[in-house]
Amino acid sequence: MKLAFSTLGVPGLPVTEVLRLATEHGYHGVELRAHPEEPVHPGLPPAERAAVAAEFAAAGVEILCVAGYTRVAAPGDDEPVLAELRDLLDLARDLGAPYVRVFPGGGDQSPEEADATAARRLGTAAEEATDAGVRILLETHDSHRTGADAMRVLGLVGHRQAGAVWDVMHTWLGGEQPLDSFAALSPHLGYIQVKDIASAEDTTPLPLGAGVLPLAECVDVLARHDWEGWLCWEYEKRWYEDAAPLPELLDAGRRHLDKLLSEAA
Repeated sequence: MKLAFSTLGVPGLPVTEVLRLATEHGYHGVELRAHPEEPVHPGLPPAERAAVAAEFAAAGVEILCVAGYTRVAAPGDDEPVLAELRDLLDLARDLGAPYVRVFPGGGDQSPEEADATAARRLGTAAEEATDAGVRILLETHDSHRTGADAMRVLGLVGHRQAGAVWDVMHTWLGGEQPLDSFAALSPHLGYIQVKDIASAEDTTPLPLGAGVLPLAECVDVLARHDWEGWLCWEYEKRWYEDAAPLPELLDAGRRHLDKLLSEAA
């Protein structure tokens, strides 16, 4: 398995510095948070997109995903949501990223309404994703936090360009066991977001291995099923200003993941 980290952990950091962290600390890729407050976002002009892609290529670091904030199950008209998705797909294509991340965001709708809305939009966008050579990945999050929740949507979509990101915190908060999460998501799985927290009540990010999330069990499940993909450390520094800075944790985080992978082999 290959290791990445998300720029959610280093908010606003210039691309050059992100690449320095990846290369110095032994990470193979980076998940780029595609928000207007970040250096890389859908409003970036073509020349700057090309420059970012060239910087990553020169450093030998992969762009794992363009992590957007589109909420595909949100109430309202389809077109604004689809327009956001098109912008993310264009950015991912221009950067050479294989994935775009989206959220459910079903809100207070019934599960049936949220599922149908998300599936309709993902089905439409998946056709355009095929042309861009990019997969759209629905993260286990908010209204669809378990693998079973996400599978309800992806089963309706039935398109190879629509898949899933397994956020291990949200499936755990949803009461789902790692084996069950993998069983639900494996036909559609793009990659896994790992992290650690103190408890269900305190989700302040911690160093990997310092909290309660079942990371060893998740890695063991992946290894037992010969899954070969990406583990991406999503350290939510942007939302928790008092959390320790990610750069000083990257070495220990990589070593912890390497240890779990070695023990699971």
